Amino acid sequence: MAELKEQDAVQLHQEDANIKEDSVKVAAASEDKSKQLPVHDVTSSDMKTEDNQGQAAVSSMSVEDSVKVAAASEDKSKQLPVHDVTSSDMKTEDSQGQAAVSSMSERHVSIQTSLEGLEMLVDLNGAGRKSCPLCPEEKFKACYSHKLKRHLQNLHWKVYVEFEGQRMCICHLPCRQMKSSQGVDQSPGRMVAHYHCVVCSVTIARKTDMISHLKRHINKGETEASYSGTSDTSFEEPVPGQAYEIMKELGTNVQLMPNHSTPMKTDTYFNRKMKTNRQLVFCSLAVLAEERSPLECLDAFGATGIMGLQWAKHLHSAVNVTINDINEACVRMIKENCHLNHIHLEGEQTEDSDTPINTVEVTQMDANVLMHLRAFDYIHLDPFGTSVNYLDAAFRNVRNLGIVSVTSTDTGSLYSKSLNVTLRHYGCQIVRTEYYRELAARMVVASIARAAARCNKGIEVLLAVALEHFLLVVVRVLRGPTQADETAKKLRQLLHCQWCEERVFLKPGSMVEENQYRQLPCQCHGSMPGKTAVELGPLWSGSLFNTGFLRRMLVAAVLHSMEDIQPLVKTLICEADCTTLKSFSVTGQLILANQVECGVVIKTLQKVAETDTVDQSGKRRIGDESGNVLKKLKSDMSLEHPAFYYSIHRHSIRGMNMPKLNKFLQYLTEAGFRVSRTHFDPTGVRTDATLEQFKSVLTKYSVPTYSSGPPSSLSTEDMTAKKD
Repeated sequence: MAELKEQDAVQLHQEDANIKEDSVKVAAASEDKSKQLPVHDVTSSDMKTEDNQGQAAVSSMSVEDSVKVAAASEDKSKQLPVHDVTSSDMKTEDSQGQAAVSSMSERHVSIQTSLEGLEMLVDLNGAGRKSCPLCPEEKFKACYSHKLKRHLQNLHWKVYVEFEGQRMCICHLPCRQMKSSQGVDQSPGRMVAHYHCVVCSVTIARKTDMISHLKRHINKGETEASYSGTSDTSFEEPVPGQAYEIMKELGTNVQLMPNHSTPMKTDTYFNRKMKTNRQLVFCSLAVLAEERSPLECLDAFGATGIMGLQWAKHLHSAVNVTINDINEACVRMIKENCHLNHIHLEGEQTEDSDTPINTVEVTQMDANVLMHLRAFDYIHLDPFGTSVNYLDAAFRNVRNLGIVSVTSTDTGSLYSKSLNVTLRHYGCQIVRTEYYRELAARMVVASIARAAARCNKGIEVLLAVALEHFLLVVVRVLRGPTQADETAKKLRQLLHCQWCEERVFLKPGSMVEENQYRQLPCQCHGSMPGKTAVELGPLWSGSLFNTGFLRRMLVAAVLHSMEDIQPLVKTLICEADCTTLKSFSVTGQLILANQVECGVVIKTLQKVAETDTVDQSGKRRIGDESGNVLKKLKSDMSLEHPAFYYSIHRHSIRGMNMPKLNKFLQYLTEAGFRVSRTHFDPTGVRTDATLEQFKSVLTKYSVPTYSSGPPSSLSTEDMTAKKD
């Protein structure tokens, strides 16, 4: 009777699942019926399909259906039915009679690209009850097609983790079991809902953990599916045919790894936000190439090599570019990017008939070693973080009147967030101030000046740009101990008031003053208790800009169609001159002229229209007003450049509506002060007025919030605002 009941149960399940049974094996009952183990082997027959054109498509699908057999015995609680269900390969034939058999896919059935693929795991058109392919019988009992379809749509298809167009649907099969508690080894573990990773096929229970797991795959460059459990794709050894992202910037194509934006996970790091930095460095090199050529240029930290490739592609024979990186993967990527841009590698034999654009030398060594071995005219340092470890080597062999550009990205220590790191790297004491970005720029220039002085060289700061993601300093190198001594004299301490944020550089000299608070223009020390000021530095006290160099950079930006940095360069020119002049004209025919920088006559580009403003009779034909402005600018060059700036919002008066920023600049100019805007702070005003004079002018032209009339003029404020 027990055998008859087993056969009836198997026959009933076959009708519900619509599966053709090939053979059924039933183990004979032993004397102890509680240990019966009926075994069933259900296989599906081969299926042949043909299309209407006679061509065959090879496909494979793994179908796993569990067959539940109820075996009658005296002790039903001890029955352990075991089922082995296998599916045979599906065969297809083409019109010529050739057959191809595809192997079974190792991808788990819970990973699908469409809802139709999930519904194809079970025959929804057949009659009878059907089981869910992703749930065991204990969780979801067999039901009719319409209910099973709703179950697949509302549970498995909606609870998922997506990766590159493939959905990892929630799975309830006994692929992953929760470990049993200690001391209860005999009880089976509880089944846990989980996801199957599309890359490495591991099972993870939580959705958030699966998302983090996939991010780690992306950071390692493992984006292709590998269902064998281990991924062969790694960053150091990219597999042939791996898809790289091609990025184009300034007419230069570079290949990027999938994890290029994660600096701690990749060697070939590429930051799209540093585009402004790359263009400023390019313009500074283009200006130097106008003075003399060919130039020996070094990109000490190449990474993807995009900066050196831009130099070689646009400046052609005027530069001899060397791209260096210590990492082997970076060097391999740089060489591939050279071939991508039709740039020949020095020392490499090529069979291409096309003439290369330029030749680039790619080296793999430590940047300090390379800069000690060879001399360069232009050196660019852009390490990840601080650059102080490479300054001594950079100034060791740089040629006279050469340029060193330094990019620092350690914004945490530069912008007063990690004061202990600031003291360790730069040897400076700083605090958080309203002018913290210019404070960081002067701190980096001070480190550069000390490194140059140790090599008996001086520097002339050409520009200093501090933005959100980086700080760029470009300096010209002046050889000789005299230049080094003049540079060292510009390193001073800064006295900063913590109450009103007034600041002033301490006077040079080694004598100790009895009361240093007298040097501050404010009176906070007399009205406030305790010590009110702190001593910061040492910092660079000289100018941060060179007007002539910036104007030639603007010409280079226009010639090479760099529209992104042109507004920034114009702001730097106004800031260097400490003026609000906004008219810039760089179009028209350009000729070579001479300009004196750092006591050296160098070639510059000058407009023909500017040289022809005076006719043969000696009378000015056009541009009388612009000529007067240029004369005024030349006369102001002898004046000392104002250090630091004040934020108009930081010093606004409560209950008063302050004037617009451009109007306020005009009021300061009318009061007799030099004034300009600054790129360090969009609300900042660079001026030679003291904070007290700044506030008096701001108070004079501010109106109460409840009044809309014109501001009243006060004679006492007029006397205070005017400069002697």
